[in-house]
Amino acid sequence: MSSGRHPRRRHHWRRDLVELAAVFTAVAVADGLANVVAHGPKGPFLLIVSAVALVATAAFHTWWARRHSHAPPAGDTGGGTTGSSSTEDADDTAAENAPRETALWRMRTTVRDEPGSLAALCTALAGHRVDILTLQTHPLADGTVDEFLLRTPAELSAAELSRVVAAVGARDTWTERADAHDLVDAPTRVLGLATRTALDAAELPLALRQLLGRCTIHSLPAVSLTGRPTGETAPVEGVLEATTMRLRDPSGGVITIERPYLPFTPTEFARARALVELDARLGPRVPRAEHVLTLPEGNEITVRRADQNDIEAAKAMHERCSDRTLSLRYHGPVGDADRYLGHLLSPRYGRTLAVQTASGRLVGLGHLLWDGDETEVALLVEDSWQRRGIGSELLRRLVELAVEARCDSVYAVTQSSNTGMVAAMRGLGLPLDYQIEEGTLVVTARLGRTATVTPAARGGQN
Repeated sequence: MSSGRHPRRRHHWRRDLVELAAVFTAVAVADGLANVVAHGPKGPFLLIVSAVALVATAAFHTWWARRHSHAPPAGDTGGGTTGSSSTEDADDTAAENAPRETALWRMRTTVRDEPGSLAALCTALAGHRVDILTLQTHPLADGTVDEFLLRTPAELSAAELSRVVAAVGARDTWTERADAHDLVDAPTRVLGLATRTALDAAELPLALRQLLGRCTIHSLPAVSLTGRPTGETAPVEGVLEATTMRLRDPSGGVITIERPYLPFTPTEFARARALVELDARLGPRVPRAEHVLTLPEGNEITVRRADQNDIEAAKAMHERCSDRTLSLRYHGPVGDADRYLGHLLSPRYGRTLAVQTASGRLVGLGHLLWDGDETEVALLVEDSWQRRGIGSELLRRLVELAVEARCDSVYAVTQSSNTGMVAAMRGLGLPLDYQIEEGTLVVTARLGRTATVTPAARGGQN
């Protein structure tokens, strides 16, 4: 920017040559004059002639310098306004090059499918000091959807971004804040999601949500809890309808994904279908990691992931639980408790942690359930094992799984009389919201992107 105001002066080698010749000539003339003055009869006359020659030389040098416009050095302030202008320009340059606060945005917009459209869009963004970090293109029949990850000046709002791109013919523009996770390029991100899905069947809904952005995912079973067909199904190849896509669930039923604010593109539909097909080929799978814990009284328990292979053990635990414990957990007729286990222990609907004793008996279950774009936590601990910190430990681990899945919050539905569950939620050390409707208490813990869960408090009913 400053080079336009202060062009760099070329180095004049002729000037250096003239000055060097003048030095040698001056030395020779001085030596000759000294000899003549000291030994010749016309010494005074020669001194006068020498003085006149020096004056003429000085005058000639001054004329030469003015003719070739030798500018003073940049740091010279002897020229008055010139030095002041240089200082101001240097300050302007430093201000322009100083680090500025920036923000990350994801932007999706539709441009005309013709040469120069994308170039015009990028030029418009560059004019507002917007840095394009990544770009994906989604071809459509009547245009191209371009998805950008942008680093913008912090003062540039989403509305201003939309106006900038609309000025060059873009339409259907959508923007939202991005974070460091979005800095990963699309192929790497898709491979990472495929790897997570391959390791754990419960990751499929999360992988779809992270692949498609803010969306609502519902897994609808083919058979209801009472054993009746629900009629929910989808073609093998799936269905794409603007803001909704329907995919056949590998475990039966259908996965419905909705994003009302932004239509899905064929590229996104193909990626989502590929993840579902990968899940179907790999079949049921749950990580088998186990964690052994020692309770305050010295008993050892094991916390591990549970799946539908644990249904019979969970039914046996139901038989040992009191009606009040089952009622606090399932909020309905106690006789229907066993019906929920097939749904709760399916990895398609969430993650379940099981607690078993050293003898292998199941004494506790903790569920993290995907409920559309929200996440529910639920606990059940056998009566004889309550008030030993098992419920608090389960809840803490479930919230850690929710943070890992980048959930914004988790909620628990219970009764206002269930002081154990309330105490366990408070023991998380997270901001809580309470809602009470007709005796039902909903406690919501806000996680945020950098939430840390404090060690769960011991005690409580669970």
